Amino acid sequence: MNIPLNTSLGRFRLVAIIEGISYLVLLLIAVPLKWIFGMPEAVRVVGMAHGVLFVLFGFLLLQVWLEYRWSFKKAAEAFFWSLIPFGTFYFDKKIAHDTPAR
Repeated sequence: MNIPLNTSLGRFRLVAIIEGISYLVLLLIAVPLKWIFGMPEAVRVVGMAHGVLFVLFGFLLLQVWLEYRWSFKKAAEAFFWSLIPFGTFYFDKKIAHDTPAR
């Protein structure tokens, strides 16, 4: 996976993937650690990191939406897929093929 970081779309894609990974770590590792092993610190730490990444994702989504003139539907789809586990990876693959490089 080669993501150019010199474009807003490239930065958005990178943050989306990192945010997706943090979501999976939160759901599949931190939450079980909290409820099965009584370690709420895991959710606090990973949850905070994920929250920061999600806010950054939102700002970058807004920037890409405006700069690349995405339709409302495409921007809403990006947001929707960020709420589903593994969804950001699906959407990244889709936009990597749909969006021409700048």
